[in-house]
Amino acid sequence: MLKSTLTPIFSALPAKPNYPKLLSRAISCSLTTTPPTAQQNASPNIFTTPQLPPTSAYIHLPFCRKRCHYCDFPIVALGSSSTQTNEVDPRISNYIQLLCREINASKVNFKSHPPLETVFFGGGTPSLVPPRLVSWILDLLRVKFGVNSDAEISMEMDPGTFDVKKMEELMQLGVNRVSLGVQAFQEELLKACGRAHGVNEVYEAIEIVGSCGVENWSLDLISSLPNQTAQMWEESLRLTIEAQPKHVSVYDLQVEQGTKFGTLYTPGEFPLPSDVLSADFYRMASRMLSNAGYNHYEISSYCQYGFECKHNFTYWKNNPFYGFGLGSASYVCGKRFSRPKKMGGYIDFVQNLENGTVDYTGNTDIDTRDLASDVVMLSLRTARGLDLKSFQGAFGNSVVVSLCEAYKPFVESGHVLCLNEQRRVVTADEYNTSLLNEDSIGRGLAYIRLSDPDGFLLSNELISVAFGVIAP
Repeated sequence: MLKSTLTPIFSALPAKPNYPKLLSRAISCSLTTTPPTAQQNASPNIFTTPQLPPTSAYIHLPFCRKRCHYCDFPIVALGSSSTQTNEVDPRISNYIQLLCREINASKVNFKSHPPLETVFFGGGTPSLVPPRLVSWILDLLRVKFGVNSDAEISMEMDPGTFDVKKMEELMQLGVNRVSLGVQAFQEELLKACGRAHGVNEVYEAIEIVGSCGVENWSLDLISSLPNQTAQMWEESLRLTIEAQPKHVSVYDLQVEQGTKFGTLYTPGEFPLPSDVLSADFYRMASRMLSNAGYNHYEISSYCQYGFECKHNFTYWKNNPFYGFGLGSASYVCGKRFSRPKKMGGYIDFVQNLENGTVDYTGNTDIDTRDLASDVVMLSLRTARGLDLKSFQGAFGNSVVVSLCEAYKPFVESGHVLCLNEQRRVVTADEYNTSLLNEDSIGRGLAYIRLSDPDGFLLSNELISVAFGVIAP
């Protein structure tokens, strides 16, 4: 599942503001005129993309051996014996049938539908699901939407939940990308956060992935765990680099209410690392992984050249996507919709979907301010940053000028970088001079991004600045 509870340090995305009815005149003119003149002159992608048929699907498989102490995802804990038998747990088979009912009953309100380009099995621990049940889902997706022959099909897998036979069977079904939930290379840390696997199983899993010829695989790590030291974190990063995954995801622990950690610990207080140490962990990851040849292409994501997660780019580009399964979210026809997180509610939802009393694609109106906020928030998570020319065409010149003015002190401090069309970093003096000539925006000032690592560390505050411009 998209790890909303495990975000980079200081980067938990801020809530979008409640927009006041009256905005300042300069901004409201560019955001509220209807029919929107700005849209007519826009790069069409920002406004038309949410209305296009999704080409990505997220599938939630909620099963775990046990609930980790930091986890607030919608899961079903099966118990430690779940990997010790060849018999299919009826809780799994019943859920897969329910999930397939949801997919089958979902409306496709498009005249034509291109095949899916990415499928992501998240959880939970999807690798606990027998391959033949995974095939039910993939077969149905192929019938319902079509799946490209070269589609990226990812699966989250935990050490100790698969062997060579299962890995090979999943690959035969089309799974071609693995996200391996290692989290730490220290036995004491794995136990402290309630993980069901140990270090030996980590090495076994890495060996299986390599021996089966899975080229495109990612390794997940969590920083700021209880009693985690800088030496431990450095060791985990070093061993990750030695394992040579094509992709690395680095998440900072977020202590959520309702979890065991939420009961035991207070963020920033011992035995959790201080905020200063957590920031040092983030800087260390950026430095070590970058030096090892990984591109820091998104706040929490690193990859070798050409191995970005295509599915996650769907989110960062604000492209539409399907979500199926317990607690999953979708973004279809410009509307975001989440399914119930409790199994009983999800069962009722599927029944209502089949009866035609649920239609989450019915309202296609797009709130322009929400869209502007989404574009800024998601773009600034990436190394590419915000495309000012495209944003200017969609939402008007005034809002872009105001945004650039608001970021002036952060450009001077180095937390925000501005780049020209050739991706050269513009100096603070050049930036300030360009603001005197609004025609320079889109040419001399082409992109705004957060610096790595210090800008990323302040992403929460810096994105909030943009929200303040969009809805002062």
